[in-house]
Formats: sequence, structure tokens, C-alpha cells
Amino acid sequence: MSGKSDRPIGVFDSGIGGITVLKALRAALPHEDLVYLGDTARLPYGTKSPETVTAYATQATKHLLGHDVKMVVIACNTASAVALGPLKEALAPIPVIGVIEPGAKAGVKATKTGRIGVLATEATVKGGAYARAIHALRPDAEIVQAPCGLFVTLAEEGWTKGEVAEAAAKRYLAPLFKGRKAPDTLVLGCTHFPVLARIIGKVAGKGVKLVDSAATTARAVEEALGAQGLATTRKRKGTTRFLATDSTERFARVGGIFFGEAIRAKDVELVDIKPE
Repeated sequence: MSGKSDRPIGVFDSGIGGITVLKALRAALPHEDLVYLGDTARLPYGTKSPETVTAYATQATKHLLGHDVKMVVIACNTASAVALGPLKEALAPIPVIGVIEPGAKAGVKATKTGRIGVLATEATVKGGAYARAIHALRPDAEIVQAPCGLFVTLAEEGWTKGEVAEAAAKRYLAPLFKGRKAPDTLVLGCTHFPVLARIIGKVAGKGVKLVDSAATTARAVEEALGAQGLATTRKRKGTTRFLATDSTERFARVGGIFFGEAIRAKDVELVDIKPE
């Protein structure tokens, strides 16, 4: 077993969108080793019951323990919303960080008017996890939410700019900006959405602050590593491993869009996660 601080960080998502979090971690923590697991065989999690999501997420994250990880990052909004508590308990003493609390905290910090918009999937909006997290930090916040399911498809197809992406952004954002109580901050509450940030920002306008949950999660991980004495002391470039439960070819093709650089299918390890 390697030294405690030199062990890798495990990153888990139901599929591929969480690679935006991995990219942010890679940029913020260049010397850390990272292991990413996408449970592509069982996605999407957003349509599953909370009990099923918790079971799947627990099985998948426990698989990461076999890679001797020192911390687990839940780069999935659905899993963070419904399963963070059970995951922290199941993986203890390994620290677990989700994407919702860092995004909510950054949204509260960024707003000047207290009016915050949340762009997410339908499941995340219905679950209300961002609204709860924001209100816990700022009870008087005025929150408007928009389910933006088509953004997921556009992101995975690589249609992150152009007429189609702009039309979708206008359709989703228009109801949020009607009237005088428009939000001055938008939280990108899905890990697919950072790749669409430029077009979302263009449609929202210059006066609106975008909060990227991937970047805010990376900062939360960096802070937690330092606070718990888990940051690596090595100065070499960190490694990145990719694990998937299905379709390594598609994982590599689509994952490259989110990672910002090519991923070779032969570099994606196919793993089988057995239910307990």
C-alpha cells in the first residue's frame, strides 16, 4: 500500500458527464492521481428510485475502494442529492464529497441580489437538493429552477455551440428572466452543463454570473485534502485512470468532449460491479 497522501482520488458518476469534474480536478490538482468510474451500464440514475440510486452508487463507490483511494468525489448530481449521507456512512473513514453543496455555496457567494437560478436535470430539480442547500446557507434567497434535459443530449453529441444549442438555451432561460426579479446568478446544476457554459452565458447576458459546479467541487476537494493532510507531496504529473461498466468505445468518444482532450477506448478499463 502506498503512503496515505500518495493514494489516488476516486471520482464516481453514473456515466460520462462527471468527466467535467474530473477535468476541473486535473487542472486544480495536477500532481494527484485520479481514478474515474462511470457506471455506464446502469445510467441514467435520474429516472431511478432513491433506493436504487443509493444501492447502485454504494456498489460503484465501494468498487473504487479496491483501487486504494484516499477520497471519493461523487461527480453526479442525482447521487449527491439522494445518496451522499449513506455513501459517507458506507465508505467511512474515507471522506466523500458531492457536487451540490459546493455549487450551492458558490452560488450564494456570487449573488448580489439573492436571486439565484438553478439549471439542472428534471430529477435534480424535482428533488430540490440545490434549493435546500442554498436556503440552508441563505434562507432569504429567491430560487428559480429550470429542468434542461436537452442540454444533456447536446453536450453528449458535442453540439455545444451554434444555432441549435443557442435556441435550446433561449427556450430554457426565457422563463427565468421574465419580469424584474430575474436571477443575477445561475448555478450549472448538472455535470454535463459546463461544456455549454459559453452559450448559456451568451444567452443569459453579461450581468449574470455563472457558477460551474465542476470547478467549485474541485476547489472543495482541494480544501478538504489540505485540511485532512491528504494532499500529495509528490511533484510529478498525476495519472488518470478511466473505468466504465459498459461501452468503452462510446465512453472514450463522448468522454473526450467533456475532458477537453482525446480519450482512447483502449485506455478505458471495462469493470463489472457485482451487487452485494
